Amino acid sequence: MAKPVITPIKPLEVLRRSIDKNIMVEVRGNRLYSGVLEGYDVYMNLVIKNAGETINQKSSGVFQKLLVRGDNVIFVSPSLGDSQ
Repeated sequence: MAKPVITPIKPLEVLRRSIDKNIMVEVRGNRLYSGVLEGYDVYMNLVIKNAGETINQKSSGVFQKLLVRGDNVIFVSPSLGDSQ
């Protein structure tokens, strides 16, 4: 049985597909944000709305709108359950 071929997706394509969907973003300083991706640019600066913030695995609040600088991003993940 042949193994399925997995085609890698470029990071900006993942972001493009994730507009208006839930994402999770880990940034430097043990911070994690989850919310709806509203926008991004080629530097991976992200605008997230209704962003829940978690610091050191403890919830620390929700921001109506948040800008995450791309140079602080460790990883971005589309939320499970959102179709790509």
